[in-house]
Amino acid sequence: MVAICFLLLIAVSMFLLYRERLFNNMTVFFACLAVLILIFDLRLICLPYVTLDYTDFLAKWVDYFRLNGGFAALRRSIGNYNVPYLYFLAAFSYIPVYDLYLIKILSVTFDVILAFAGMKIVSLFTESKTKKLLCFYLIMVLPSVILNGSCWAQCDSIYAAFALLSIYFVLSGHPALSMVMAAVSFGFKMQAVFFLPVFFIFLYTKKLKLRHLPIFPLTYVLLVLPAVLAGRPFMETITLYFNQVDTVGSGLNYNSSSIYAFFYNVTNLKQAAMLGIIAAFLFIAALYVAAFIKRRSLSDEALFTFAFIFSIGVPFFLPHMHDRYFFIGDILSVCYAVIYPKRFTLPVLVSFASLLGYHAYFKMRYLLPMSYGAAALILVLAVLLYDLLSLLRMKKDSL
Repeated sequence: MVAICFLLLIAVSMFLLYRERLFNNMTVFFACLAVLILIFDLRLICLPYVTLDYTDFLAKWVDYFRLNGGFAALRRSIGNYNVPYLYFLAAFSYIPVYDLYLIKILSVTFDVILAFAGMKIVSLFTESKTKKLLCFYLIMVLPSVILNGSCWAQCDSIYAAFALLSIYFVLSGHPALSMVMAAVSFGFKMQAVFFLPVFFIFLYTKKLKLRHLPIFPLTYVLLVLPAVLAGRPFMETITLYFNQVDTVGSGLNYNSSSIYAFFYNVTNLKQAAMLGIIAAFLFIAALYVAAFIKRRSLSDEALFTFAFIFSIGVPFFLPHMHDRYFFIGDILSVCYAVIYPKRFTLPVLVSFASLLGYHAYFKMRYLLPMSYGAAALILVLAVLLYDLLSLLRMKKDSL
């Protein structure tokens, strides 16, 4: 079953690349196919790996669905994931296959969609077939992407894929579809809020119109409606994230390369957390002011840079961040480096910062202090802010 699923995913991947007319000849086609097979082999090796997140949470949730009527159990509060992901777990409870493999195959499927979405973003800025293929394959082999789904059994590729699609659609002139994708991203994981601030910039640069905004809550309601129809209270369902605010933990940092990685033995946790929230707010506000001043001349390059900066800067300043919260930043760093090859070091730095947290989880010890990762992200933010300033100084017509 796993082999068939992987073969189908390889076929779908090749078809997507073919539809984009990225194969100049049969040599390129077979070279891409061979590399893709190796990439899926890496995931196949990781597939049997069992983590505590699976044994303590995911496996128990699937068992709960299996013992309580599958989709009928959606009427009850299960786990700490939003209901769109639970739909998949409920579906898996009907299939007589090891659910670890089903969970991981779902994530690997969205790895392909994620890589395709990143490639589509790159296609907005270059016609180079080489760069498009490079983006797709780099995302597919990015260590955090491989480890996240096929090894850890996490689902960050799902919300990240929809996040990237939302950016692509708004920049390509499809604002309604963009809002749908953004809502679906948020519906799967609350961490989508790290990139959502850029939509206000899209709004006052007229990439979005006020009439498009209601699409977001409407899509979100439709997304959770099956759970409501199964018997789950409507208000409880749509306010799930608000009810989870107090469950993130009181620690300032959970193996994350955030600013809190520099500070140890903090005595007043609430005050320190509030300072981080204020810093994040001021960071966002400063970017909003800069964008508003230049709103009539903002290029798509500048808008994409804003999105990238938010994906790194917001979780960098916020408290209570976890090891996987820079996942969208990991992906956008690859897109950015492919668009601007001179910035090839950025995905290295961002991946380094993320993988320190991954190492801490998998090995239960630190390879290096998390402050090293935080320092790497400071350097990334400094480079991005410099690039953004350069873009803001340029006239749109001269780009």
